[in-house]
Amino acid sequence: MRRDQPPRPVDVGDVVAVYSDALGAWTASQITGLDAAAKCAAVLELDWSGPEPATVADLGDVQPLRLTHHSWGGKLSYCNRSWVLPRSFTVIGSLPLLVIEPSYSYASVWGRGEQLARQRHWDSGDREDWNAPNALTCTADELGAEHTPGVVRAGVKHLTVRGITRLDCTRLVASFPDLTRLSLSGNLGTLTSAAALNQLPRLQALTISELFGMDASDCLLPNHVPEIEDVSLYGISADYATAMRKTWRPHVRHGVQLDVRGARKPEWVAANAANPLRDWDGREHIPRTGYRKAVAQYKATRDAFLTEVTGGEDHGNIAEIGRAFGAAFNALDSRTRFIETVEREELFDALEFLADEAQTAAGRDLSAARAALIEGVDSSRDW
Repeated sequence: MRRDQPPRPVDVGDVVAVYSDALGAWTASQITGLDAAAKCAAVLELDWSGPEPATVADLGDVQPLRLTHHSWGGKLSYCNRSWVLPRSFTVIGSLPLLVIEPSYSYASVWGRGEQLARQRHWDSGDREDWNAPNALTCTADELGAEHTPGVVRAGVKHLTVRGITRLDCTRLVASFPDLTRLSLSGNLGTLTSAAALNQLPRLQALTISELFGMDASDCLLPNHVPEIEDVSLYGISADYATAMRKTWRPHVRHGVQLDVRGARKPEWVAANAANPLRDWDGREHIPRTGYRKAVAQYKATRDAFLTEVTGGEDHGNIAEIGRAFGAAFNALDSRTRFIETVEREELFDALEFLADEAQTAAGRDLSAARAALIEGVDSSRDW
């Protein structure tokens, strides 16, 4: 497999087709560009659906899909995606390029007719939000509250569960046996019996984020989940990450998009349970020394705030604690610009986290102190 070519052979101008659950029919896209350095393919979705096409002639006089729903304003459904052509997509031939200009949008997952379904829903005159059929998105609490154990939800094919503290995969699989796409996320939560996911034979995509408790024995096995084409793991147990990477890397050439990042050892999980900036560890544009200094500053601010609010009713120094926090991150950011929109929001989330901790420790409402801290930060920050 040459590194300057996509793992599955495709070329500029190729038209690819895939079955769309959203449309209940097949749909198609054209590859208009390949970028070996970025490992991206520019993918233009087509305004077509129908029976499975054998060749491009079956598409007729096909046109690019233009989006007018919501605020798209007639833009092309056109995006740079991973150049790994998913295994469920088939090359059916080639056409002259329907667009010449490059795409400036990026996404990792290939579209399977969802945008075309949204556009047709809009064109029908229905302005209600379109929801993907057979899909369920919920929090772990909602899943536990609304789902009766032992009741099978066979109609659900796409399941997204957020906010997981602890989840038993054996029970999940028993309740949702027909899943094709599964996304699970938490905040240092725990997955148990993750090997049970091998009992989902139609599974095509698995995303796990910020969940631990899995080890090498929980690895998905190709002969149990033969339709897998997207494995995305972020912030997961190191042993599980190693096993999944080793098992699935040879299948990239067959159309499996593999993305494994943020593998963590148990010691790291234990040490960072109370560190709201832990996601900065290893983030590409944040220097290692910058991360360490950011965590040290956060801890110093947390300790100072806790001392202040538990030392009496007079909180006159809290605004100064906030100003020092803002100034410290001004200095860190001036060396290597790394505080962008996401990091700015995460810093304010970290301040909310420490204020919540302090309120629990103090046993009383700290709304005024919290407001003073934020006001102090805002008065000095440049980020």
